[in-house]
Amino acid sequence: MEITRHFTATTFVVYKDKTLLHLHRSLKMWLPPGGHIDRDELPHIAAIREVKEETGLDVELVHAAPSIHSDNAQEIPGPRHLLLENINPFHQHIDMIYFSRAHSSEVTPDLGESIELKWFSEAELDGKEIENDIRQLGKEALQVINDAN
Repeated sequence: MEITRHFTATTFVVYKDKTLLHLHRSLKMWLPPGGHIDRDELPHIAAIREVKEETGLDVELVHAAPSIHSDNAQEIPGPRHLLLENINPFHQHIDMIYFSRAHSSEVTPDLGESIELKWFSEAELDGKEIENDIRQLGKEALQVINDAN
């Protein structure tokens, strides 16, 4: 059995003491903004684009400062985590997880994108409707962004 794999970028968006999740249309799960990386698109650019499309927010990725730059190579912002996610028995996502800071809580998703968006506090992430990996990463994002402020 052959398994197909696609590269995706997911971003936990933090504003003040909350992180933004949307109710995924088909999966009926609370997830952070994210999606497939387009052909020839850099992962961190895809992460920012997906947030803009799904929430209307402009965000700033929080990551380690690049330390490598030469005539033929430059370091791009790396994800906080790299996950291999089982979508179904024949398909997986290689998901690059980013953390970001928003400067507003006002969401205006593109037409046809997110239908229900909600800002979750750390305590609200403990709700039974939140999957364990989302809970864990959401709490980490809150900690990292708050420590960076």
